[in-house]
Amino acid sequence: MKPIARIHTPFPTKFGIPRQSGLIPSLPAEIVFEKEFRNPDAVRGLDDFSHIWLLWEFSEAKRSTWSATVRPPRLGGNQRMGVFATRSPFRPNPIGLSCVRLQKIDFSGERGPVLHVLGADLMDQTPIYDIKPYLPAFDSQPQASGGFTEALAEKPLHIECSPALLEKIPQEKRELLWSVLSQDPRPSYQHDKTRIYGLEFDNMEIRFSIDGLRLIIHEIRHRGQAHE
Repeated sequence: MKPIARIHTPFPTKFGIPRQSGLIPSLPAEIVFEKEFRNPDAVRGLDDFSHIWLLWEFSEAKRSTWSATVRPPRLGGNQRMGVFATRSPFRPNPIGLSCVRLQKIDFSGERGPVLHVLGADLMDQTPIYDIKPYLPAFDSQPQASGGFTEALAEKPLHIECSPALLEKIPQEKRELLWSVLSQDPRPSYQHDKTRIYGLEFDNMEIRFSIDGLRLIIHEIRHRGQAHE
């Protein structure tokens, strides 16, 4: 198999990416087809669907061996579960599956057709291997059981940011960035309130700490700039 497309998202690194697709419904991304597959006929009728499935590769989580059990971060990193009972990136085959909202298809320009989607949970430049329409009559199972994940609901964090630092964030990016930060991007087993974390988002690096349900932003810098 070979990639048919790559996705472009605000996340140049893995840290801070939403834990599941749809967790941040307004998070935008673009899917750009490889030149071989830039054929408008290949997406004919796709814009009639509101959501699509993406099959993609955990391109930064390749391993030569595999383990039957993994330690899900959402369980604190201490409890083992069967790899097929989790969505861990460390799998026999590094295949990911995400459901995203199809906002529009742009047929103009040399890159077209470009799929504009919302709610993706992928790192920038992740290879896409297939795209399929989401069929609500068959793909939605409202009575399904969520297993051990049903006990993992968390309260969103409250973001604290000084007016001076807030001015460094483009106004059109603030609400989206707040949505990302409020989901607590840390691994679940890290609770050190003195630790400073760094999240790369779009062309910014956000440095913050977390104390209880408070996320405090300490520094914001743009790529290529020295620390202030």
